[in-house]
Amino acid sequence: MLFGEFFYRSHGADVNFDPEFERSTPISDFRIHAKNMGLALAYSEADMIVCPTPFQASLLPRGLQERIRVVHEGVDLDRARRIPNATFRLPDGRVLDGGKPVITFINRNFERLRGFHTFMRALPSFLERCPDAEVLLIGRDSTEVYGGSLPNGQTWKAKMLAEVGGRLDMSRVHFTGGVEHGEMVKALSISTAHVYFTYPFVLSWSLVEAMACECLIVGSDTAPLHDAITPGVNGLLRDFFDAEGLADTLVEICQDPAAYAPLRAAARATALERFDRATIGVPTWLKLIDEVMAR
Repeated sequence: MLFGEFFYRSHGADVNFDPEFERSTPISDFRIHAKNMGLALAYSEADMIVCPTPFQASLLPRGLQERIRVVHEGVDLDRARRIPNATFRLPDGRVLDGGKPVITFINRNFERLRGFHTFMRALPSFLERCPDAEVLLIGRDSTEVYGGSLPNGQTWKAKMLAEVGGRLDMSRVHFTGGVEHGEMVKALSISTAHVYFTYPFVLSWSLVEAMACECLIVGSDTAPLHDAITPGVNGLLRDFFDAEGLADTLVEICQDPAAYAPLRAAARATALERFDRATIGVPTWLKLIDEVMAR
């Protein structure tokens, strides 16, 4: 029994998705497929392969599909839940309480694979049109990123601030660095909209936790999000590359946040139905282990 997290492709997944930063060549494509050699050998011997999401399962070769079960490992939804009257302390000591619009964005490390560049490009227009809004960016400024590092040790934060920083009111753009889980939940609890963009790659736990905290999800219209978000029901999906369209959406939300209350409630309900570790993840995994052992 093996965990099928990701099977690489030179086209149709995270690689060669963003033409601004990538160019396909025979050698680069070969290198991507070569990364699957060890995985393919292991999967060929497996009685069962467990993939977290339908998208991740779809990447494995057709000859393995009959052995796949889709079971998300689950998130602790008792810890990830909205805190009424939450506040979040900024690095400069100021405290946000959600009385004004707050846009949240989370990356483990700021990187293009998770749409950091698109989000940053949306901010100048958004902040200009929503002069009372605050933006929280939770994550580390690191060169160790998915999707490709930048030359000369530059980080994606530095690159994007060089591109758009001159058009940003930095008194309202807050880079918090990494935070403890409880602080992240506080930030999500005061969020007016939570932006989660991603290349076609592994779905982040942070998205599920944001849904569990009743955030209004503004996600990218990419394959991983289709396994969690139904547009207009429990969140919104937008073109990954359309920074101005993202800005327009965030402005609309801030102008009438109450209109999206049903989507917030539905996001929590979806998290409980599909991604709860206690009621789905652990029991289903144990059942599958018993099934394999019984063979």
